Amino acid sequence: MINPLYDTLFGKHAGVQSPFLHLPGREALSFDGFLQLAAQIAHVLTDAGLAPGDRLALQVDKSPEALAVYAACAQSGVVFLPLNTAYTASEVTYFVKDSGAKLFICDPKREAEMHAAENVSLMTLDLQGHGSLTAAAAQMSQSFETVPRDPDDLAALLYTSGTTGRSKGAMLSQRNLLSNAQALTQIWQFTETDILLHALPVFHTHGLFVATNVTLCAGASMIYLPKFSTDAVLDALPRATTMMGVPTFYTRLLEDPRFDRSLGAHMRLFISGSAPLLAATHEAFEARTGHRILERYGMTETNMNTSNPYEGERRAGTVGRPLPDIELKICDASGNTLPAGEVGVIEIRGPNVFQGYWQMPEKTKEELRPNGFFITGDLGTQTEDGYVTIVGRGKDLIISGGYNIYPKEIELVLDAQPGVLESAVIGVPHPDFGETPVGVLVAEATLDLSAIQSAIASELARFKHPRELITIPSLPRNTMGKVQKNVLREMYSDLFAKDAS
Repeated sequence: MINPLYDTLFGKHAGVQSPFLHLPGREALSFDGFLQLAAQIAHVLTDAGLAPGDRLALQVDKSPEALAVYAACAQSGVVFLPLNTAYTASEVTYFVKDSGAKLFICDPKREAEMHAAENVSLMTLDLQGHGSLTAAAAQMSQSFETVPRDPDDLAALLYTSGTTGRSKGAMLSQRNLLSNAQALTQIWQFTETDILLHALPVFHTHGLFVATNVTLCAGASMIYLPKFSTDAVLDALPRATTMMGVPTFYTRLLEDPRFDRSLGAHMRLFISGSAPLLAATHEAFEARTGHRILERYGMTETNMNTSNPYEGERRAGTVGRPLPDIELKICDASGNTLPAGEVGVIEIRGPNVFQGYWQMPEKTKEELRPNGFFITGDLGTQTEDGYVTIVGRGKDLIISGGYNIYPKEIELVLDAQPGVLESAVIGVPHPDFGETPVGVLVAEATLDLSAIQSAIASELARFKHPRELITIPSLPRNTMGKVQKNVLREMYSDLFAKDAS
């Protein structure tokens, strides 16, 4: 028995001395050097009592060492749970407790506040100090016997916000992650000669399981930036062949006159995802560079589902066709397939589809049909030749700058504030972030909006904060009494139009 994920993505590079991670201000890290670091961390995990199937939660800044924790989990059979670095202590406490994580690794600057997560061992990832995970790893052997795993064994647990306010843990197996990496490597034609410009976070499907896994699958390398900055990306572009980003990356580049056709002339491919790419951005990028951005469609529960073609027509406004071995259909509420061109719910079936929601069998049953199709909740259409267009999202999901935001979670905080009778949170178009949340409030008296924003800041991660709070006399409702968020979205659709000019 083998370990499919580790053996296919990581283990095959043992002994390879060519660069894997090109690091700003540091010597490049080779494939072999990275695997030796991961093996040392795997020893620390097992010495801490973690066994195959146990969960490890990680909330730290992006670094080669943080990425090596993912590889160590894959090699030792531990289930990896990466957490957004913006999550507050109360949010992290929920994820750690709900997942039953046996070990939580955090930034040393947050160690004191993170002790609130009870019944879990705590370690820090401190690249400078002592007593941290990396300090312990430095004392360990640079080889580790890979733990055998089955393709259907869990590899990762990723939390996605819930419409009821309770986040759900999507269970992703080795097969889910590996099949997607192999499909994307093939259709995007990645090879060992590629150098990917990686400025994405690694607590998210996009930066971790798409960018990193595809790079490993192809034997390519990455320019591994700690975060996106226009200066850093412009400096790195001449050494890259490909780039994966969210729409915000591309709007930022277009705002800088240094980003011209010559700077991107040698590039092979620009990919965008995690949020809708406005047609205006698509057209402006092509006019500036001559490159047509390749858009794709995915989600936490499935990784990637569709992609525009590498060779062939990349249709602006669409997310392309289903990936190989993935079935996609547009359905009515009963799961019946609708004719081409009609709007319906997107359902997906394939080796990429997750195994269900952690400890939520009823929720799993609601969204995974017995025949294996996953009800995404996204609304879309599909042409006769297979191109998919996302026209809306069920469950009121907001995708802002690549991050999923569910309004209900914010509304629970808003409704608890003094003077607020009720609230509705909507997503409205934004030139940089695709969408951004806006809070619409009904008040019984004059509201202190700054105090409400402060309360939100203490409860929720920054990317969930409403960009605007608006008070109105009453929320629009239909005859059944349901708030008509579509009416609110229309009312405030131009709220940030001035920012685009």
